[in-house]
Amino acid sequence: MTSGGGREAQLKHTGLRPGWTTGACATAATTAAYTALLTGDFPDPVTITLPKGQTPSFALTAESLDAAAGTATAAVTKDAGDDPDVTHGAVIRSTVRLLPAGSGVVFRAGEGVGTVTLPGLPLEVGEPAINPVPRQLMRAHVAEVAARHGGGGDVEITVSVDHGAEIARSTWNPRIGILGGLSILGTTGVVVPYSCSAWIDSIRRGVDVARAGGLTHVAGCTGSTSERTVATLYDLPEIALLDMGDFAGAVLKYVRRHPVDRLTICGGFAKLSKLAAGHLDLHSARSQVDKGFLAELARSGGASEALAAEIADANTGLAALRLCEAAGVPLGDLVAARARDEALTVLRGAPVAVDVICIDRAGTVVGRSETAGPGGSWGAGPAGLVSPPSPSP
Repeated sequence: MTSGGGREAQLKHTGLRPGWTTGACATAATTAAYTALLTGDFPDPVTITLPKGQTPSFALTAESLDAAAGTATAAVTKDAGDDPDVTHGAVIRSTVRLLPAGSGVVFRAGEGVGTVTLPGLPLEVGEPAINPVPRQLMRAHVAEVAARHGGGGDVEITVSVDHGAEIARSTWNPRIGILGGLSILGTTGVVVPYSCSAWIDSIRRGVDVARAGGLTHVAGCTGSTSERTVATLYDLPEIALLDMGDFAGAVLKYVRRHPVDRLTICGGFAKLSKLAAGHLDLHSARSQVDKGFLAELARSGGASEALAAEIADANTGLAALRLCEAAGVPLGDLVAARARDEALTVLRGAPVAVDVICIDRAGTVVGRSETAGPGGSWGAGPAGLVSPPSPSP
């Protein structure tokens, strides 16, 4: 019997060791701290129940009880398993303070936990960046501890992360308006050692933030050089720039379900030649530049058979591009146009206009498509800006 898809199947296939999310760690620390407030003792290790029923136990890194002040703090060191997670080894602390009856559960951002400053995320502006599922998990464990030990369940939970502000510089948080530190994340509590999922989730959140901010034009970029190029060409704000990396398909599929008026895709010529050939994952381990495909495109643009043969034998995509540039064959534009057409195919008629820009390593534009969408295509206007046709009267 073949195994199904999803995260569990992936773990069985890879044999990699899973880890625990920041949300699971914060829940464990909160459970230990609140238990200590009600009983005088910290459970160590502390066991929690995750949304899918797993019951991991966490050793405490630190603990502190001030019964007179009605506060307790517990800390857990995050183990991300075999995932290359920037928060692996981070110390997650939760300080629980007793509140008057009827106060409920209140969340605060401590040192190293960010605050939401832009709309479009699953939290209101001004809220601590503790996502909904971790909040729900912490509330459930507070209620369970209260029922077991005779507490009221009215507490303030302040989550902090040692060096969180520094770690957050390596995440998308500053780009999507989460300032001051990390987010407390996790929908299952389990970190699957597959960093693609976290990247794709960040792409989706980036689209959400841009849409919530009223932006009608976003750009999926393969890296920082392409971000600079497209920002210069279109004067786009930072929140319009989606760091899609190799995940062109993730951008297109999410925008298909959550449309914006216009999507620009900008990246290196070689990567976008893969999109032009129909690949949605542009990583070198999962797709390769097809020089034979480039040779066929070049033929369609007027390349001789001799030049096409040279392109097919070229060492890299960029070498093929240079051969065509020397011969006056617009291979960059041809790749951009074909990549745009592939993007429109994935969008399946969604009301999104698309254009594609190919650059070299220096950020120089080496290929550019016209903008096209369900309503047809149109060319570049003054100063390189592209404008849609006027609507019919």
